[in-house]
Formats: sequence, structure tokens, C-alpha cells
Amino acid sequence: MAENISVNKLLQEFPLLEDLQSLKTVLWLNENKGKNPSLEAEFSFKEVLEAEQRLNRFSSYIRVAFPETVASKGIIESNIREIPAMSKWIEARCNSNFAGKLLLKCDHDLPISGSIKARGGIYEVLKYAEELAIENNLLDYQDDYARLNEDSFHQFFNRYKLAVGSTGNLGLSIGIMGAKLGFQVTVHMSSDAKAWKKQLLREKGVEVIEYSSDYSKAVEEGRKQAALNPMCHFIDDENSKALFAGYAVAALRLKKQLHDANIIVDADHPLFVYLPCGVGGGPGGVSYGLKKIYGDNVHLFFGEPTESPCMLLGMMTGLHDEISVADLGLTNQTEADGLAVGRASKFVGKMMEPILSGCYTVEDSFLFKGMRAIWEEEQIFMEPSAHAAVFGPIALFNEGKYYLEQNNVNPENSTHLIWSTGGNMVPEEQRQEFLKKKV
Repeated sequence: MAENISVNKLLQEFPLLEDLQSLKTVLWLNENKGKNPSLEAEFSFKEVLEAEQRLNRFSSYIRVAFPETVASKGIIESNIREIPAMSKWIEARCNSNFAGKLLLKCDHDLPISGSIKARGGIYEVLKYAEELAIENNLLDYQDDYARLNEDSFHQFFNRYKLAVGSTGNLGLSIGIMGAKLGFQVTVHMSSDAKAWKKQLLREKGVEVIEYSSDYSKAVEEGRKQAALNPMCHFIDDENSKALFAGYAVAALRLKKQLHDANIIVDADHPLFVYLPCGVGGGPGGVSYGLKKIYGDNVHLFFGEPTESPCMLLGMMTGLHDEISVADLGLTNQTEADGLAVGRASKFVGKMMEPILSGCYTVEDSFLFKGMRAIWEEEQIFMEPSAHAAVFGPIALFNEGKYYLEQNNVNPENSTHLIWSTGGNMVPEEQRQEFLKKKV
């Protein structure tokens, strides 16, 4: 915690902290939204456009290295779909009618590594690979990047190392893509990471180092060890602009998907987006991109477990990474392994200050209720973390009527988009264990 700041003083200034301490579900509305411009000196939309171009250059390589992407022409993207049965299930848990269209952004079904992390994590690996190949005169921007699948490139990249700290899904995306290119990859994994994710990485030839402590410790140790090796590139989930840019590309693609689906987003037809949040990079990048595209017509909310509300805590107090959920006595223990983060990214938190509409918390018990419901109602499987997004409309319609009124929202004209994350990589045995879990 920041020096000279006591929990008692914070409790006086921010009464909502008492509810966080008591593990109540809360909705926090961001009073700084729209007050200050985003930090263009820190990050600009130009980097997102460059990321989109780079991913297009790599599409020919991705297509040959991962045959499951042939249909999408080497573009790693997920569909959007309506989930009408789930809309009725959510409405039954709201204190008022849940009007408007409900969509699911199906990142649980992304190819290669099966989660939202497939964007940012894979993108940073590809960016680093391109830089190395071009610096060593092995590749030109005009080349067909399918060449990268040749043994000579595999041997070249094997001289270099990649490292990352992860609770699971980021490690999967970096490990799978890094190993496929030929890099030596080390993933530093926290105690929250699921055993099947560690096993899958090891099967891909990735070194997995396990820690008995949480995510922050895994990142810290990974960063320290990587710094000792000049041939090692550390992918920093807390501060990486490359990760952020890769995630933000999703906004450009979503714009086209909504247009193709004849879904209007304007002042009379607002878009509400609900994203699961851990350290903040994935949802932050997506939100940055969407805000740049839709401005005041998009309303962005992050969902976090009651034991791990690090982004809510950091943004509400303005302390960002200087305060941890442990300072409130919270355990940071949750079945939503990708969201088990005690301290939020300062870089992302600062970027979100003028952008984010708010954060809400969700109980682990709901994650499993939502999991069973969407499986039974829509035949969709999403791992626990994704269901922090499912709770978003319930939190807003139960606790955020003031926000809707303040923004002159006509619920019937609104579109609500639940942003999914992991799912399709989960082994069948683990799926059944999740679906049978009693809450």
C-alpha cells in the first residue's frame, strides 16, 4: 500500500470499501469518466492500427502453422451471436425489465489458445518475432510471412527466449505461439493457475515454473529472471503496450461485425459492453479501442470477483497499483483463475480513468450458476472467468438506474454485449467438474 495511507482513512473517504470488505456485490460508477483526455503520450490509436496491419501480415503464417485458422484466412477472431434464451435468464434476475438486444462476443471460441488473451499475447510474440527477423535481414515487410514456418526460422528463433508471468490464459497464448515459432518459452505461473493449463504448456515444450503465491509474485519473479538474460524478452502483463495494442484490435473488428449485423451504435442506440477484468490489459485494450470508435455512445464496465476487485479498488481510490486487495483483508482466492489478481495495472488504470463507465463485483457462486445456465440454455461452454461479464447487465439494471437516467438511455434501443473469454480449450473432464460444482 502507498505510504501514509491507512485503510481507516480510505474507508471514511470511500464508504463503498466497507461493502467490498464485506464481500457484497457492488457497482462503482466512475466519476472521472470524460473528465480528462486519455494519455496519448503513453499510447496512441496509431499503435492499434499498426497492430492490425501486423496481424494481417502474419495471417499467411498463422494459416499454415495453425490449420484451424484456414477458414478465417489466418485471422484470429471470434463471432458475435445473439443469446435470446440467456437474455430471459438474466432478466429474471433483474429488478426491472431487461430490454434491448443481448449479444455474446465469443472469445471462448477463439482459435489457437481459446481466450481473449489470444489477441494480445499472440500479438506481442508475433511483433517480437518480426522485429528479430527484420533486424537480422531474414525477412522483409513485403514478404509472404508463411516463410516463418520453415525450419530455418524455427532454428533462428530458438536462439531467443520468451518469458511471462500468468494465472493461465496469457501463458497459454504466449506459450503455444512462442513454441510454434521456435522460441524457448518460460511461463511463471501463480498458484491460481489450473493444472490442465500447466500440463498443456508442458506438452507444447514450454517450461512452466510454479509458485505457491499469487499472480503478482509470478510476474515479479519472471521479470527478475528475464532481466538476467539479454536474449530473453519478458512480456509484461502489467505494463506492456504491445499487449494493449493487440487487445485493442478487437474493437476494429467488432465495428465491422456490428455493421454487418445491422446493429446501429449511436446516441439513440447505445452499446453497453461488459468485460471480465484481472490485471486489466485485455479489457483495457478492448475498451480503449471501442471508446476511440464510438465515443460517448459506448458504455464500458469491468466485472471482478468479490475477493479480487483490484481494478475497482485502484481506480476508485486513485491509488492504482499502490493498493492491493490484501490491504482490505481480501483473499484474492477465486475460481476465476484469470481474474485472481490482487493489484491492478497502473498503466491500464490511468488509461481507463476518462473511459470506463464503472466496475462491479460478482460472487463465485454466480460464475457457476451462469456457466450452467448458458450451457443449458444456449449450449455454450465458457470457463468461470467469462461469467463475470454475464453478471454485468444484472449489476447495471439492479444498481445502476441512476447511470441509465443520467445518460438518457432508452433500454429498448440499447445493445448489450457480454465479452466472453476462455472455454474451448478446457478438457472435457474439467468441464464436467465445473458444470457439476455445487454452489
